[in-house]
Amino acid sequence: MPDYENLTVERDDGVATVTLASTAGRNALTLEMADELIAVASALGADESVRCIVLTHDGDFFGAGADLSQLEGDASDAATLRTLAGRAHEAIVAFHRTETPVIGGVNGIAAGIGFSLALLPDLVVLGEDATLKFAYPGIGLTGDGGATFFLPRLVGLRTAKEIVLTDEPIGPEEAVELGLATEVAPADEFDERLQSLASDLASGPTQALGTATRLLTDSYERSLESQLSAEADSIAEAARTEDYERGLEAFLGGEDPDFVGR
Repeated sequence: MPDYENLTVERDDGVATVTLASTAGRNALTLEMADELIAVASALGADESVRCIVLTHDGDFFGAGADLSQLEGDASDAATLRTLAGRAHEAIVAFHRTETPVIGGVNGIAAGIGFSLALLPDLVVLGEDATLKFAYPGIGLTGDGGATFFLPRLVGLRTAKEIVLTDEPIGPEEAVELGLATEVAPADEFDERLQSLASDLASGPTQALGTATRLLTDSYERSLESQLSAEADSIAEAARTEDYERGLEAFLGGEDPDFVGR
C-alpha cells in the first residue's frame, strides 16, 4: 500500500485497519483526504487477502465534517461543495460496493460527513465517548456523503426526519437503540472489541458474507421475484468456492470450519 497523508492502513491476519487522520485537523474532510479514501477503498476491496476492513480514527474526532476553512461563506462555495461532495461520494460508493465486510469504530465525534461515514459500515462499534450528529442544518446545508440514503434505511423515514430536523446529538446507547450502531464498548475495551469483531469476520467465508450483505442492500431496489433470482444465482456461485467445500465437510464431520476466504 502507498503512504497516505490523511489516513494510515495497517494489515494483520486478513484485517485491514484504515485510521482516519486528516491533515486539516478534527478529521475534517479535504479533497486530498477524499481522493485517498477513494484509492484505499478501491485497493482494499480488490485485494483478496483482505477479509475485513476496519474504518476508525485516533483522537476525539471520527470526522467533524468538511474542512470549512476552505469556504468563503457565500454563493461562490457552491462549486467547491459540489466538487468536495462528488469526490467524497466516489469513496462512499467504493466502500459501499465492496464485498469485503466493513466495520466502523467510532469513539469520538462524528458530525457532518463524519456522521455519514459512520452510517456506511456493515457493523458499527461505538465507544462510550462517541457522539453522532447530523450537523448540516447548523450551517444551513442539507447533507451529503449518503446520510439521506443510509439514515432512513437504518432507522425508518419518520425517525430519520426527526434526526435531521431536530439535529440533536445522539449518544452511543441511543444510537444502538435507534439502529445507527451495532454495539457500545467500554472505553478501555474499545480497541480490543473492534479488533476481536474484525478477526471473527476475517476468519469467516469472506465471499459468502460479502455477497449476503450485498443481497440485503440490493433488496431495496428489487422486486421479490428479482431478489429470489439473485439469491439463486448467488448461492449457486457460492457452491463453487473452497470455503463451501470446507464448510460442508466440517459440518458433516461435526467440526468447526477453517475458512480461507475464497
